[in-house]
Amino acid sequence: MNHFSLHPRLAADSHLITHLPLCELRLMDDARYPWLILIPRRPAISEVFELSEHDQQQMWREATRLGQALKQQYQGDKVNIATLGNMVAQLHLHVILRHQDDPAWPGPVWGQGQAEVYDDARLEQISEELLALVDDLTLGD
Repeated sequence: MNHFSLHPRLAADSHLITHLPLCELRLMDDARYPWLILIPRRPAISEVFELSEHDQQQMWREATRLGQALKQQYQGDKVNIATLGNMVAQLHLHVILRHQDDPAWPGPVWGQGQAEVYDDARLEQISEELLALVDDLTLGD
């Protein structure tokens, strides 16, 4: 039987925040942006269409509600939601809050400058903030 396992690059580049009904919620290790990653806990999935219809709806529900909460919490200008998978084939969905004064605005965040990794204190703070956001959301059916 196949079991979900996280791609090593996703594990190395992000921090686990919590498990949502479908996805593992991770924080990208780049303090320049509030940047979340949702990874459906399903084995051997690389494309959205490989998920069941129910799981597709659930992933979208998790992404949009998190995006809305991020925008309100951190007063962002735009929420970017994207799947790429060119570097890591395992299906993962980026939810990135953008500000007009961020280092990459108005372009994409990928390949822009050097990531600023979270120090321990800031990582603990934002992790607690994100857990509180998730606790306030209705993410299930």
